[in-house]
Amino acid sequence: MSGTTTQRLIAIDALRGLVMLLMLLDHVRETFYLHLQLSDPIDVNTTQPALFISRTLAHLCAPVFVFLTGLSAALYWQRCGDRRQTALYLLKRGLFLVALELTLVNFAWTFEFPPHTLYLQVIWAIGLSMVALSLLLWLPPVLLIACGVVIVSGHNLLDTLHAAPDSSWFIPWAILHDRSWLTVGDALRIRTSYPVLPWIGVIALGFAAGALYRPAHQQDRWKILAWLAAGLLAAFFLLRMINGYGEKPWMPGERLSATLMSFFNITKYPPSLLFLCLTLGIGLALLALFEYPRLNRLITLLAAFGAAPMFFYLVHLYLLKGLYLSAVAIWGKNYGEWFGFSAVWQLWLCTLALTVILFWPVRAFARLKARRRDLRWLRYF
Repeated sequence: MSGTTTQRLIAIDALRGLVMLLMLLDHVRETFYLHLQLSDPIDVNTTQPALFISRTLAHLCAPVFVFLTGLSAALYWQRCGDRRQTALYLLKRGLFLVALELTLVNFAWTFEFPPHTLYLQVIWAIGLSMVALSLLLWLPPVLLIACGVVIVSGHNLLDTLHAAPDSSWFIPWAILHDRSWLTVGDALRIRTSYPVLPWIGVIALGFAAGALYRPAHQQDRWKILAWLAAGLLAAFFLLRMINGYGEKPWMPGERLSATLMSFFNITKYPPSLLFLCLTLGIGLALLALFEYPRLNRLITLLAAFGAAPMFFYLVHLYLLKGLYLSAVAIWGKNYGEWFGFSAVWQLWLCTLALTVILFWPVRAFARLKARRRDLRWLRYF
């Protein structure tokens, strides 16, 4: 593998690793800060700035990860040179992720068997997006890009459309765009936490970005990524100043911190156009930055987490659940129904400790993946 190829792949893994560490912070919050749960968008009048920043940083995770999933699919196609093989790979991996969400991932959150509640979250959304991409990749590149742009920029026009629970459209619309509860019999409820339509647009744009990783763009790729990032961030600030599409209006506050929180308070479920402009803009800027050779030491550390993403995801969920149950057993439920930390800095300290603990097993698994390419099942982790 050439040095340039190694650099570009390490940059992708490093960005994936960074957002996974931000995800770890957010999941520490969801484990040990349940007594201060946050709405979507956040209620800035009742949320302290440190907690707002912690949650907002985590907004980068899903958009960047879905985008990089599309980008990785494009690189897979470039390596194998077979569209049909790529489509089949996306279909199989997508269905695998859906199955994983319904089993190991949900059990890690609830520890219920049989489950009384299923949460269709980010792994589900990525899985269905991969299934959709297995069909979209047959489109000509221009149409694929157009499809991604139209979905990302136009889906907020559908925000006012809702289906009644007794409608035949209720379930498909809850899965696609309208976050809802579904009832299956008397014993099971399903939460469509991540409506998938916007994420299909994101994965399509990530796949289209794979063209930048062909040899013709080797020298100017980082410049193109930087310009794309600038364009998305400019679109975010322009649309946010207009205050009229896809988001609740921001309002000046009594303090600068309150004004800034209101301005950057954006909707994730489903992700608004402004949410995606801001998060993907930052993601593309980081992707361009991570190709800078002088950052090699930093991005190599981050890439260790990004090279084995599903392994990291599953291990950290079960580790957090084990820590929470241990804390309840030792100290009891100090906040009503929950055990919780008393300050945001404790979330960051716990995240730092878990980062150090998880680094060694995740790096070992990533090295196993790289060494044992004959074991195909390792690709799924």
